[in-house]
Amino acid sequence: MGSSSSDDFSVVVLASDLGIDARPFLTHQEEPEEDWHDCVVSDEDFSDLESLQFFRLEGSDKSGNRIFRIVGKYFPAPVVSGERLKKYIFHKIINELPEGPFCIVYMHTNVQREDNSPGVTIMRWIYEELPSNIKDRLQVMYFIHPGLLSRLVFASLGRFFLSGGLYWKLKYVSRLQYLWNDIKKGEVEIPEFVQSHDDILEHRPLTDYGIEPDPLRLAEMPSMSYSFGKYDGSWDSRKFMTE
Repeated sequence: MGSSSSDDFSVVVLASDLGIDARPFLTHQEEPEEDWHDCVVSDEDFSDLESLQFFRLEGSDKSGNRIFRIVGKYFPAPVVSGERLKKYIFHKIINELPEGPFCIVYMHTNVQREDNSPGVTIMRWIYEELPSNIKDRLQVMYFIHPGLLSRLVFASLGRFFLSGGLYWKLKYVSRLQYLWNDIKKGEVEIPEFVQSHDDILEHRPLTDYGIEPDPLRLAEMPSMSYSFGKYDGSWDSRKFMTE
């Protein structure tokens, strides 16, 4: 009762229904500098990933930050390992990103977890292994069209799954019109399906929260209703009650 151990310990509680691999959080991981160096000097052929255009350098935002555009729907998660994704991202950053601050425009539009998402733990692992000077140069991450589940996960567990630096750099953008407050049109290419989805949200805003108010488009069907009492012989309610 009077004695206590001086050894530090921690308890990690993870939600099991989010489909998140807990192993990266339960094991101690260091950041070996040689991993970054190996990715920089790697002569691996990334032409297949380049052709997908899911991660590419574009223009600049109004603050002068260079833009890395990420289109989540273009990423084939089932066939690209986390290790190869990390090497590709490091390769792009070191070979294409000029000196100075940069930002990320991430388009979450129509992303399917099974097909397009590498997972929160993998993205956290990749970010954590970036050199500190690269992480410091990242100024903001514009998160376009966040779904209801994304909002809930990051609101409740974001500080745990993302490092403090990245968590506070997230900026949700529910409509493209709000993106233009920070980025001039033409500085970042918007895929057609992203623009089409944005138009849908503009006309049916509840869809942004996972609610489809009229999934069968019943409101667009011609009315087939009619009113009682418009027949040639009027309906005598008193007679009906006495029968």
